[in-house]
Amino acid sequence: MFLRQIYDESLAQFAYLIGCQRTGQALVIDPERDIDRYHRLAADNDLTITAVAETHIHADFVSGAAEFATDPDIHLYLSAEGGDDWSYQWTGDRPHVHLLRHGDEFKVGNIRIQAIHSPGHTPEHLAYLITDLGGGADQPVALASGDFLFVGDVGRPDLLETAAGVTDTMEPAARRLQASLVERLGDLPEFLQVLPGHGAGSACGKALGAVPTSVLGYEQRFNQALRLANHDPEDFVRDILTGQPEPPLYFGRMKQVNRDGIRVTGGVSLPPRLATRQLKPWIDDPDTVVIDTRAERAEFAAGHLPGALHCPYPGPFFLAGAGSYVAPEQRILLLTEDPAEVEAMTRQLYRIGLDHVVGYATVADLKAAGLLAQPTRRIDFEQWQADGGGTAAAADGDLILDVRNATEFDAGHLEGAVNIAYTRLKARLDEVPRDRRLLVHCGTGRRASLATAFLLREGFDAVHIDGVCSECDRIAEGKGLTH
Repeated sequence: MFLRQIYDESLAQFAYLIGCQRTGQALVIDPERDIDRYHRLAADNDLTITAVAETHIHADFVSGAAEFATDPDIHLYLSAEGGDDWSYQWTGDRPHVHLLRHGDEFKVGNIRIQAIHSPGHTPEHLAYLITDLGGGADQPVALASGDFLFVGDVGRPDLLETAAGVTDTMEPAARRLQASLVERLGDLPEFLQVLPGHGAGSACGKALGAVPTSVLGYEQRFNQALRLANHDPEDFVRDILTGQPEPPLYFGRMKQVNRDGIRVTGGVSLPPRLATRQLKPWIDDPDTVVIDTRAERAEFAAGHLPGALHCPYPGPFFLAGAGSYVAPEQRILLLTEDPAEVEAMTRQLYRIGLDHVVGYATVADLKAAGLLAQPTRRIDFEQWQADGGGTAAAADGDLILDVRNATEFDAGHLEGAVNIAYTRLKARLDEVPRDRRLLVHCGTGRRASLATAFLLREGFDAVHIDGVCSECDRIAEGKGLTH
């Protein structure tokens, strides 16, 4: 049996290529939308992809299932356990799409895959037990656990409410998740490998480990959420619903397109490099968004194109920012310091359904042309505190906008501050006053840079407060809390 974990660092997402080396057939579990890389990996290992399986309707990326479905020789295995609201709508009557229920099995070569209904993170969620029959095994070697069980954590049960807007679902989902963890994992062997759907850095959990795989016996002993599920159901429900980070705004749209369907493209289209003389029509177009990917926020603040968003690349803020501020129908112009990174940027945007990248330009070209002339007002946090006599406070008429997560805000915040997480700003703009100057801060200045650029694009009067919020840290430490 061949097993390869495929990691997308930008989304902290794991897909899996599992192959029968005797027959040359292979299965991909939870592929992202740019499926050419899975075909290449299979071919490099003398395998052909003949099957694709999904653990659930994903919230954090566009699934590659619909792209694979255009090939009638590839069989798709999807969940039939979601009820009326969370059943796949895009599949139609394709004969090579198979809808699975708990206990159903299929084979890829000499490998047996059994579906395990594991609701809680989502109603339709399946995990997959994998048994290497060709190697003589009569017990499974691994569990592809999706967003059911992670290394060090379990899937969050609140996303249907917090991301997709389905009200009053969090607590019932948490109770279903607790029951699933006990009922579905209790009889499985301790030696079973756990192949999770995400690693550290994903917004699909709050305490995911940075170790890529684990074994069930270890998780039963040392995974705090799993231990609570097994021994204290009420504490589990309270704990799993506490402290979850606000999801990026695009999560709700991903749930919809992965259930109902999205345009099948056949692959990523790489954008052309644009000379400075070609930029003006795009810059002047209100439906085109400039995404400035410079890593250094001080350089962005010193001068950028008017209305540009700041989504630094590489790192988690690139997709979190673009996915929270850019609509899928908008055109995108990328601004980069390194043209070699454009393909990776475009692929990442494609993975969250942002398809319309019309071109890119370089920072060097725009600087030489004198086009990076729009500064952002930026105040260093320490200087702001010094000017306020040791306290960071708003002047008359100003509003402090804290764009950290709610858990950070609750641990300690500046007096009079209003909290809206930077990933949720677009959905809550009606709560932000347009007749007051906004002093925008976070914990270190990174998230505030993204939020300030977005607010300025939307016509607000915003100032970026950069640096560490030492007062927030001091208040949190006084409460005995950390964040």
